[in-house]
Amino acid sequence: MNRHATVFAVALLAPGLALSHGIESDVKPGTPPPFDITSAQATTDGRLASFAMEVAGEAGSIRPERVGQLAGAKVTAYVWPTDMDPSVVGFDEASGILSLVITAHPDFDDTPLFDENGDGDPANDGADWHSHWVVLVKDEACAAGLKVRDVSPGVDLLPATAPMLPIALDSPGMSPILDGRIARITVPVAGADGVAFDAVTAELTVNAAVTAPLLCVTGVHDIASGDLSLPGRVRNEGAE
Repeated sequence: MNRHATVFAVALLAPGLALSHGIESDVKPGTPPPFDITSAQATTDGRLASFAMEVAGEAGSIRPERVGQLAGAKVTAYVWPTDMDPSVVGFDEASGILSLVITAHPDFDDTPLFDENGDGDPANDGADWHSHWVVLVKDEACAAGLKVRDVSPGVDLLPATAPMLPIALDSPGMSPILDGRIARITVPVAGADGVAFDAVTAELTVNAAVTAPLLCVTGVHDIASGDLSLPGRVRNEGAE
């Protein structure tokens, strides 16, 4: 995990090479199968974009342990970093790496507009797998050298469905699918045709002091490309 964390921190902002539409990745001994990426792909119809990754084990079968409070809370994530500008979904322009995430964290709920578990309470769903757009930036104070960008709601631009936390995080309310070895999420986003992407499985942690950097990437299980070169390209479903 340490090697992948170093690669993730160093290579995230490096330009990618267009190798193919999708990404193939070898099974890596020692990586937990639910986080060992074997392939990734993304498609668009011009209005919606679908991102998927296949793992060696059962996707979503491992979730973070509850710590009982927000401070030090653990987050497990399936992540698709892209080269789309964050302004595409409502964040500040050129503010970092726009990434689509499927995540779970039992100690807090950051999707207050949505009731993922259908129990009538929209404030108790963090442990269920759900979706986010996040903006990642470098920060040496974080174990893997990266964090979700710290912001000031009302000062920095945030999407309409952002939960107004002091980080660049949006909760679009689109339900992910974790079925067998596949993790998949479809979101409304225009202009995704040809966008570069990669796939990552990672762990994040809320700062124990609940101050900036508030949400750090603290460990990386796997990177589909191996070097975070963003070799994947979102394929237009109508293209031959």
